[in-house]
Amino acid sequence: MPIPKTSKAFLSEAGDMARFTAKFFKQGFKPRYEVAEFMHQCFVIGYKSLPLVALTAFILGLVLTMQLRPSMVDYGVESQLPAIVGIAIVREIGPVITALIFAGKIGSSIGAELGSMRVTEQIDAMEVSGTNPFKYLVVTRVLAATLMLPVLVMLGDAISLYGSYLGVNIRATTSFNLYWTQVFDNLEFYDVVPSFLKSFFFGFAVAVVGCYKGYNSSKGTEGVGRSANSAVVVSSVMIFVIDLLAVQITDIFGFN
Repeated sequence: MPIPKTSKAFLSEAGDMARFTAKFFKQGFKPRYEVAEFMHQCFVIGYKSLPLVALTAFILGLVLTMQLRPSMVDYGVESQLPAIVGIAIVREIGPVITALIFAGKIGSSIGAELGSMRVTEQIDAMEVSGTNPFKYLVVTRVLAATLMLPVLVMLGDAISLYGSYLGVNIRATTSFNLYWTQVFDNLEFYDVVPSFLKSFFFGFAVAVVGCYKGYNSSKGTEGVGRSANSAVVVSSVMIFVIDLLAVQITDIFGFN
């Protein structure tokens, strides 16, 4: 029975992306190291993404608290609102939402940037001039995204919890110290560590997909747009797949 064209194309692209990822591990840790470009990408990917992440996280914490309050009042557990929101944000909502925002901003940016460089033959010019474009363009971006997303997740969690604190005080009065005491008293070590570790994989997946789509872009400006779009879609799906695997692994080892 012949393989359908759709399945064949999917398997072919999956194999190409696996080879692309293997090439990253092969070249990523060999000299010469592009330290200056790596630091620049950390600034662009991390610092310049902070305002969007902070705004999204603040609104998330505020809205989540306001939405949960009526139900918790009905069940007579309104006093547990800070604890419930804190656990939900730190364990699941914070890392996933931040990663999706990151995919939309950074994944599309990397795909479009490298795609435009490919179709305008700038990458070919780098190869002719003796520069390793893969190391300079891909390795630096993947490493920067892998390291910066966990930082953004931690900052986003803190800002989201502060938004939740303001949400709690819209209908009631809770002191700052009491709110944070309730949050941290109900958080455990195994609530924080798995969510922090999986954010590294989120960042890695977003950057690898964006670099792969852009680096292998074709068909002119139309291909650049397609690369940016598919980078966001594929990296978003990868985030959910990685999150599902992380939940299963933590469940197996008794972290849930």
